[in-house]
Amino acid sequence: MQPAPRTRLLAGLVAVLALAGIAVAALLAIAPPAPAPADAPADQFSAQRAFSHVEAIGGQVHVAGSPAADGVREHIVATLTGLGLHPRIQDAVGQTDALGGLAMARVRNVVAVIPGTGSTGRLFLVAHYDSVQVSYGANDDGAGVATLLETARALTAGGPLRNDVVLLFTDAEEACLCGAEAFVQSDPLAATGGVVLNVESRGSSGPAIMFETAAGNRDLIAQYAAAVPYPVATSMAVEVYRILPNDTDFTPFRTSGRFTGLNSAYIDGSAVYHSPEDRPEYMDLGSLQALGGNALALTRQLGDADLAPLQRPSAQDASYFPVFGLLIRYPGGWVWPLAALGVLAVAALTVLVHRRAALGWGRMAAGFGLALLPLALSAVVAQLFWMLLVAIRPGYAAMIDPWLPQWYRAGVVALVAVVLLGWYALLRRRFAPWGLAVGALGWLAVLGVLLAAITPGGSYLGSLPAIAGSVAGVAAVTVRPWWARALAVTVGAAVAVLVLAPTVQLFFPALGLATGAAAALVAGMLGLALLPVLEYLHPALERHLAGADPPPPARPRRWAAAGATAVAVALAVACTVTGLSVDHFDAAHPEPTQLMYALDADTHTAMWVSTEDHPGRWVSGYVSQRHDVSRQFPLLHGTVSTGRAQPADLPAPRLDVDSDSTADGRRTLRLTIHPQRAVRLVALSAPDARVRSATAQGRDMPVSDHGFLLLFHAPPPDGVTVTLVLDSPGPVTFRVMDGSDGLTGLPGFTPRPPGVGVQGSHTSELVLVAATVTR
Repeated sequence: MQPAPRTRLLAGLVAVLALAGIAVAALLAIAPPAPAPADAPADQFSAQRAFSHVEAIGGQVHVAGSPAADGVREHIVATLTGLGLHPRIQDAVGQTDALGGLAMARVRNVVAVIPGTGSTGRLFLVAHYDSVQVSYGANDDGAGVATLLETARALTAGGPLRNDVVLLFTDAEEACLCGAEAFVQSDPLAATGGVVLNVESRGSSGPAIMFETAAGNRDLIAQYAAAVPYPVATSMAVEVYRILPNDTDFTPFRTSGRFTGLNSAYIDGSAVYHSPEDRPEYMDLGSLQALGGNALALTRQLGDADLAPLQRPSAQDASYFPVFGLLIRYPGGWVWPLAALGVLAVAALTVLVHRRAALGWGRMAAGFGLALLPLALSAVVAQLFWMLLVAIRPGYAAMIDPWLPQWYRAGVVALVAVVLLGWYALLRRRFAPWGLAVGALGWLAVLGVLLAAITPGGSYLGSLPAIAGSVAGVAAVTVRPWWARALAVTVGAAVAVLVLAPTVQLFFPALGLATGAAAALVAGMLGLALLPVLEYLHPALERHLAGADPPPPARPRRWAAAGATAVAVALAVACTVTGLSVDHFDAAHPEPTQLMYALDADTHTAMWVSTEDHPGRWVSGYVSQRHDVSRQFPLLHGTVSTGRAQPADLPAPRLDVDSDSTADGRRTLRLTIHPQRAVRLVALSAPDARVRSATAQGRDMPVSDHGFLLLFHAPPPDGVTVTLVLDSPGPVTFRVMDGSDGLTGLPGFTPRPPGVGVQGSHTSELVLVAATVTR
């Protein structure tokens, strides 16, 4: 018996409402919790208690080597001492090339150990206490430091753990990851390796995402899934992060080969990242609660586990994703079988639909080919949307996300709906509803295979919806009661919602609207997975699946899909207009701008410099030309915007040189860079030198055939000592530089007006002074 039209409509509405409810519940399940109050039980993590540390840390800019950083370090030491621990300072020199070029720094890490009762290995909790030069660092990484301090308090208030817990507060992470590198390279506690939990932030809000792991993460993921109260993690995020050129303090541990571990952060609200607005009042305490609650729970879990096998990589990675507060996971060995199963399931559905619904192979093939269009167009439209926003509001060009991106994100989803519904409205009648639906599932299966080959941890995004949708389609083709068919396709679509909807939500802050194509592509995958629900509701399809004769041709019923498309267009426009009205630049949410000052002490000439490709109105008042100034100021790479500036009365750094020659024609130079003012960094370059070996502050440096360049952060008061062994006995021309921060007080500088802020950049507000020395 066929359902009456009203019954069909009611069933359709119930299915749509059920899927919408599942989507909302899935998204709410990954939202941050409410913060625990200051009077929460002593053995629990309290964001309100931790926030007192955030306020102490994020009260001023505390770049590595500054007096403010000394104050933060003293606060950490005093807090740990008050807990009955015995912190020590590791004073060392670290070096890495992880952030795009070799850099070194004098670092002072804070290290404390909570002893275990019978340790099977060491668990390291890591956060960095320095900020970038223009940021207060309340979130990055005041949140991490506060998490470690509150976790240490809760641990000391409870019973002892089995394993030693090492609390490591690193220095100079923002400069060069040098604190972590120095610890891994030279501290005795790091010699035998262990398990690392790194705690970070790249924004001000959002769930605490476990976004990076060491290779072979299966066993650690099992521990994470069993322990944390707010599991928000996806193996696709790990794959994406492995591709991106991003690093944290976790990198030196991971690349050393002696450590395994997990890296967590909250990442929404990225407009505050590295900016002067990264202050305590911008922090979402729910995000801090999620970050700290997970850290404490995982510390207790690993603190009582047998760490010996966990500090070695597992045989494989795991695939995992969050569902309703749980972490669904399976071994990496299942990736290819599931990808193959997705292809086979779609193939089986294709054969059944061909036979049952009388669809020719040509139309089935056309449906598959045409289903690629909405996927590709969704990604393209999302990028065009961002280009439109930048054209309307040029200040967005320097951001990965606006200050208040939620309405824009909804606009992207609405645009994806426009693409899908418009595509469906145009092609539904000619290529048959189930031809398009099966073709859509076919592309999900193909993506499952492609991802299995390229990013295995993300294969589930295509494979699982393809399997669920195909099984549901097979059920809809073979079972007789109409309500069973309706239930089958709804359940199949619900699996896709649970897998893909949270991924869309997480991709938006992870990659930003500036790369909104990624989230739009996943949203397009979700839309394709929902097509069987739409197709089932078509009356002609129900007649086919019920075994009735095909109906005679009817007038096109495109009005329903066209009307839905029009609604999606209206929503996209409404979301965009609302976004533009609520997100605007003001004193609390300023437009980011990048400007620095460079003085050549040889010629006593100066210039304003900006790395912005298309400077806005305020920056354009200082710069007007594009030049490559890397020879004059080697720290500035590539073509930058420049403008003439008045020379300031700033002394150049002094370079003391002591030279020895050897019988084989080599020459040893002992150089000391002495800044003549308070600076954050010093640099020394010799682009034409043929350097055989080099050391700085006693640490060996790698050398190349392309000259010599040293960047040293947080230089010690007595200067930076460098020893070079040169192949040639002839004279060498050096360019010596130092850099401080803050443009206020420079001749010709006018403070930024309200609504114009400082871009979160390692060179914003930098004041360089350079001179040439030949020896």
